[in-house]
Amino acid sequence: MRIVVTIARLLLGLMFVVFGLNGFLLFLPPPPHIPGNAGAFSGAMMNSHYVYLTAGVQALGGALLLADQYVPLALVMLAAVIVNILTFHITMWPQMLIPFPILVTILWFIVAWPLREHFAPLFARKVEV
Repeated sequence: MRIVVTIARLLLGLMFVVFGLNGFLLFLPPPPHIPGNAGAFSGAMMNSHYVYLTAGVQALGGALLLADQYVPLALVMLAAVIVNILTFHITMWPQMLIPFPILVTILWFIVAWPLREHFAPLFARKVEV
């Protein structure tokens, strides 16, 4: 199981580093046509430069996974990105939901499941100060 988790962590890290850096460097060609609201949303992300924030979070989270450092923090950062990716694809471009958004989600759960005790404090109902 440990090998599966390591492979999933490396694949997830590699995907997020590549796609995060692509947000800055644009070395991967964009899809030829992004329909309707998905295209408008993508255009707004690019024109407003909001893509730099999301790409930065992706690249940093992916780099942390690749380096095997601060993995719980990287998983929390990337969880927010993955929720946004899934929401985008479910609501605006469901034809592209398979394979990458689903694959990324599955890889995230494979990496996060053995570390679930590290996330328990996030679910504390009250915190003593």
